[in-house]
Amino acid sequence: MTLPKMLLKKEEEVIFRLRAIFERFGYKKFKMSKFEEYDFYAENRNFLSSENILTFSGLDGKLLALKPDVTLSIIKNTKGNYKIPERVYYNENVYRVRKGTGEYKEIMQVGLEYIGEVDCYATLEVIRLAQKSMAIVSDDYIMDISHMGFVMGMIEELGLSNSQNEILLQGMSEKNTHSIQEFCEQYGVKEALKNALVEMASLYGSIVETLPKAKALCVNEKMKEALAEIEAVFSALKANGVSEHLNLDFSMVNGMDYYNGIIFQGFIHGVPSSILSGGRYDNLVHKLGKNSDAIGFAVYLDLLERYDNLQKEYDTDILLLYEDNTDTGALLKSVEMLTDNGQSVMVQKQNTGRVKYKQLWSMKERGLEIIAEND
Repeated sequence: MTLPKMLLKKEEEVIFRLRAIFERFGYKKFKMSKFEEYDFYAENRNFLSSENILTFSGLDGKLLALKPDVTLSIIKNTKGNYKIPERVYYNENVYRVRKGTGEYKEIMQVGLEYIGEVDCYATLEVIRLAQKSMAIVSDDYIMDISHMGFVMGMIEELGLSNSQNEILLQGMSEKNTHSIQEFCEQYGVKEALKNALVEMASLYGSIVETLPKAKALCVNEKMKEALAEIEAVFSALKANGVSEHLNLDFSMVNGMDYYNGIIFQGFIHGVPSSILSGGRYDNLVHKLGKNSDAIGFAVYLDLLERYDNLQKEYDTDILLLYEDNTDTGALLKSVEMLTDNGQSVMVQKQNTGRVKYKQLWSMKERGLEIIAEND
C-alpha cells in the first residue's frame, strides 16, 4: 500500500525513498547499538564533526558513549576485504552538538558505505547515489566536489609540518585568501606556490569551466592523478546525461589524517549548511585495522525539518468550519469524502486566523459551501 504523500513529513518521505534506492543498488541495512565504549570514539576524535561526546557509566563500570557517528561503528564491525565489497546503508540517530546551537541534539541520518576495493566504478556509484539522494530532497540542489589528493599534492610541495598544514587547510576551507598569503609569507613559501594556493582556494564553478584552470595549477603527479579521477567520474556521468548540478570547490577540505580521495557535499536552496556530506576515507579504515578502501556519505535529516517548514505554504488544503447544531455524522462523512480524494482537511468551529489554508469551507444544513480561496 502506497502512503499518500501528505501523510508523511518531508524527512519521513525521504527516508522511505532513500532506503528503496539503496536497496535497488544492492546495499543492505546495517543495524547497530546506540552506544559504544567511549575510548573508541576518543581515539578517533579527529574524525568526528564535534569534540563533544555524551557519556555514561555502564553496569560494569565502563565509560560508554551515545554514538556521535555511524561510519566509525560500521567500519569497526565490518570485515574489510578488498576482494569482497560490502555495501551497507543505515538509518540511525546520532547524538552530537549541532553547529550554531551549542546544544546536544538527536540527529537522524540516512547514509551508505561502500567498503572494499574502491575503483572508478565504485566511486561513480556512490556519487551517483548521492546525486539521486539530493534529487529526492529537492530538484534545486548543488553538489560540490573536491579531491584531497589534489589539495595535499599541492601542500606537500611546501614541506611543512602537519600542524602547519592544518592551519593552511583552515584558511583554505574559509576561502580566506588574506590569511593564506600571510601564512605563505610567514613560512617563506615561494611566490609561485603562494599564488597557486590562493587561486586554488578561490576556484569554484562548473567542472567544465574549472577543470582546465585546476589542471594549470598541477605541480606533481599526485595532483594530476586526482584531477584524472574527477574527470573520469564526470565523463561517465555526462555520458549518462546526469552531469548537471556539479561544481568543483577545492576550498572544501576534510581531515587529512582520514580522507584521501574524492570528497563531496550537497546543498539545497533554503538551508545554509550542507545536508549531505561524503567522501573516500581509506586512512580511517586502515587506522581501524581493516585491509580495505571505503567511500560513503550521510544525509542529515534534521536539517530537512527546517526546509520542510520553509516549503510548506499551507497548513491544510481545506479549513472546514461547522456550527453547534451541525449533524456530526454528516460532517464526518464529508471529511472522509474529501480526505479519500487526497485533500487534507482541518475541522474547526471558527476561523481563528492561525491556520493557513488553500480553501475555507463551511458545513451548512444544505451541505458544504466554499467561503474563500487563497491563490
